Amino acid sequence: MDRRKRAFVAALLLGSTGVIAGGKDMSFFVTSVGMGDGANLGGLEGADRHCQELATAAGAGKHTWRAYLSTQGTKLDDASAIHARDRIGKGPWYNAKGVMIAKNVEELHSPKSRLTKETALDEKGQMVNGRTEKPNRHDMLTGSRPDGTAFPPSPPFEDMTCGNWTKNGEEGSAMLGHHDHSGPTPHPWSTSWNSSHPTRGGCNQAALQSTGGDGLFYCFAEK
Repeated sequence: MDRRKRAFVAALLLGSTGVIAGGKDMSFFVTSVGMGDGANLGGLEGADRHCQELATAAGAGKHTWRAYLSTQGTKLDDASAIHARDRIGKGPWYNAKGVMIAKNVEELHSPKSRLTKETALDEKGQMVNGRTEKPNRHDMLTGSRPDGTAFPPSPPFEDMTCGNWTKNGEEGSAMLGHHDHSGPTPHPWSTSWNSSHPTRGGCNQAALQSTGGDGLFYCFAEK
């Protein structure tokens, strides 16, 4: 087998196993497509399944994948609330090109995080359109505060998760993050990767697209 054929076979094997340069498995990606029903993801279970299916198609199905999403309880001390930061394992996480996003949960939610437009790749290793591109797809569903925790179910945050990821109409809202750290102002709230602003006009697909989104979200390998 000549050199070119060997390189071709190696590339096929690399893609089929989900192993990236340097021997690191892909353990983080942005969904290349949303689920097409606004913020109705079928709850956390449906969102996790979407992550798993995309990862499997990309050759990284051996991991257990979790969507970076929070859910809200019905009262301030409701133990049923789920925090996105608690769902994603301990790290470290690498994108499809082998670049480390963060070594652990604390670093991910700190200024040391390496999550940027250039590193927040989809499961195919492609960059996702940012604020200056058309169509703009930089709004990521998270339902989370900057530290990765759930919002309290009290004014003005009654619904920051589109009914815990089950709504697809004109009612409700969901907190979004900007994967490209780009917003109308340089303030941290405007450029945050996980907690920038809520949806406008509800939870349907049109509402998600109105501010520059497409129902995309982050996926992390829990293990």
